[in-house]
Amino acid sequence: MSERTRLRWKCRRGMLELDLLFGDFLDSGYEHLDAGERQSFDHLLDYPDAVLLEWLMGRIQPTDKDVVQLVDKIRSAASD
Repeated sequence: MSERTRLRWKCRRGMLELDLLFGDFLDSGYEHLDAGERQSFDHLLDYPDAVLLEWLMGRIQPTDKDVVQLVDKIRSAASD
């Protein structure tokens, strides 16, 4: 299984909003990430859906600075 395919499966969530945000980012923004950011993206996908939704909707901010930057990139890509 390729890395991209594995991530595609991890991007499938229990909420349509998250499916769309992560799927779109994987298609359009992931290739622009460096190796560390790609590792952070993989780690980000381990968080529960409810937490991810709060972060991506801007209601709360993650405490991990690497996650903050990645959330900002995903939110920015979604608004383009």
